[in-house]
Amino acid sequence: MAFIILLLLILLVGVAAGLLGSLSGLGGGVVIVPLLVVAFQIPLVDAIGASAVSVLATSTATGAAYVRDRLTDIRIGMFLEIATVPGALFGVTATLLLAKSGLGSALLVALGAVLLFTVPSSLSRAAKPAGERRVDRRSRALKLKGSYYDPHLGREVSYEAERTTPALATMFAAGTVSGMFGIGGGVLKVLALERFLGLHAKVATATSNFMIGVTVAASSGVLLLAGDVNPVIAGPVALGTAVGAMVGSRLLPGMSSARVASIFLVLVAVLGVELVLRGLGIG
Repeated sequence: MAFIILLLLILLVGVAAGLLGSLSGLGGGVVIVPLLVVAFQIPLVDAIGASAVSVLATSTATGAAYVRDRLTDIRIGMFLEIATVPGALFGVTATLLLAKSGLGSALLVALGAVLLFTVPSSLSRAAKPAGERRVDRRSRALKLKGSYYDPHLGREVSYEAERTTPALATMFAAGTVSGMFGIGGGVLKVLALERFLGLHAKVATATSNFMIGVTVAASSGVLLLAGDVNPVIAGPVALGTAVGAMVGSRLLPGMSSARVASIFLVLVAVLGVELVLRGLGIG
């Protein structure tokens, strides 16, 4: 009976994480991994494996809806994946080597630092003023531009990608973080999409969700081969995140960008501090 209750609680955590991850574009893993470690005492590598599968489920569930609503820019997403996928393979390999070397505490500290970095990065999410736009040659050559209809604003919104070189560098870092912790690396993806490419928040969120799935698919394969995906944990987490993500994908088009940018940061900060303290052996 206690085991069934535990699975139900993990399922509910997955629903909440999928909803929030879908709305923010950060991916549900940014909440799932620390909650599984802190609240359910699940080993970090098992939590990472379960999160990777759940983030893949989230991206799959929301991807079709965002494409239907013309929010996802597939061309920009696939262009940036040339940096995130190698980063993911590098990151997951590093995590497996560190875990087998008995450096799990260092991974906890590193994950806590990533979560704490998420807070100020998300609070500062804002595209640069129009006067600072700098569309580079690569963006023009690849036609990295588009438009979408915003029901909240009641008009068509156009955009064109800007500085692709720093965006690619940031995307490699996002892929590395995603591979190391199974959290999708959404905070860095959204940062690159909004801050460097100058995309609007809703396009950045939708495109980030699309990219997260491709990135995590690369690292999930490595985790599966290494035997670090526990189906008993990954199953309810993936189911919950898929349900939450589908609900979030229906809510996002009509929401304001400011509300999307201010989701669940207090929880992320608390979990980040807790992971750092645990990794340092304090408390």
